[in-house]
Amino acid sequence: MMQPHLKEALELAALGVGRVSPNPAVGAVIVKDGTVVGAGYHTWAGVKHAEILALKEAGDRARGATMYVTLEPCSHHGRTAPCVDALIAAGIRKVVAALQDPNPQVRGSGFAKLVQAGIEVEIDSAYASQSEALNEAFVHFMKTRRPLVTVKAALTLDGKIAAPDDGTPGFTPGWITSEDARKHVQTIRHNSDAILTGIGTVLADDCMLTDRTGEERSRPLLRIVLDSLLRLPPESRMVASCHNDVMVVTTSAASAERRKRLEEKGVRVEVFEDADGRVDLRAVTELLAREKYISLMIEAGSRVNWTALETGVADKIYFYYAPKVLGGTNSVPVAGGPGRRRRTDAIEFERVQLHQITKNEFAVEGWLPREALPL
Repeated sequence: MMQPHLKEALELAALGVGRVSPNPAVGAVIVKDGTVVGAGYHTWAGVKHAEILALKEAGDRARGATMYVTLEPCSHHGRTAPCVDALIAAGIRKVVAALQDPNPQVRGSGFAKLVQAGIEVEIDSAYASQSEALNEAFVHFMKTRRPLVTVKAALTLDGKIAAPDDGTPGFTPGWITSEDARKHVQTIRHNSDAILTGIGTVLADDCMLTDRTGEERSRPLLRIVLDSLLRLPPESRMVASCHNDVMVVTTSAASAERRKRLEEKGVRVEVFEDADGRVDLRAVTELLAREKYISLMIEAGSRVNWTALETGVADKIYFYYAPKVLGGTNSVPVAGGPGRRRRTDAIEFERVQLHQITKNEFAVEGWLPREALPL
């Protein structure tokens, strides 16, 4: 049954997206005698969970009331005391939730504790997919213990991300997509904990890869550069804008002097290399998981994109298409490298969605089926 107050709770939860990681975005609404008496949503900076904020607003009116909440109330001690204890103490009569918490520390135990206390519990699955979509990185991390990795690219209709640079003085590659599409990208960056690119992209564009939405974040966007030989210029805009939020991943072949110069600028340098002496992308995601960065956005060049897709490091794609064709055999494809040799071996996607970005631009979102990829 579709319940409007649960929809209100989801709208509140959406206000916390990008502001809660590594926690989930949660909204709560308390209703008594058909009237909303309390509401709240969680942010990392605000510390208190949505349920506690709603209870505080409701005060004594919470006794005998119904709480509508987008995720199962927590039953464990973290930065705060368990929400279920507060709900029981406040005299809440019924809890209607959209989704069970995928966190192994909770996962049904919050509901069980409420039932044991005599509180009626209802799960309204009609809103489950919306609640999960708001927290796709959190849900993914709790199920896999890995960050959600998204490969983002802007490309032409023929799958090109750049024209060939002919070395002409003053050559500028220009933008493939519109300003509106680029603004949309910023919303995805804002919802990400980390962003990754290759040194080739940095050298070509002198990019900063910052979150330019201006909106509150739970922590700074971690900017990661794959750089086997530490070619990142200390005078680059990436380094100049570093405030303990830039990490360069390199190999043992890198110069110790270059490492020292970057570290003096506040850049974090990590050495992760695979058996072939190249930067190990999987080791990067393992590091992010240990440090509870639950989402990673890859905005890189052709070869890094292919590596992420081919190795199974990537979980999904978000490709922005512009109504253009570059053509030519030397234009840069979205995924380079050796590629697959047969059409029947092509990497396939599932759960594909189309998003209209502007009148003439669209984005394709799709997931890689885990069983079909190396892990």
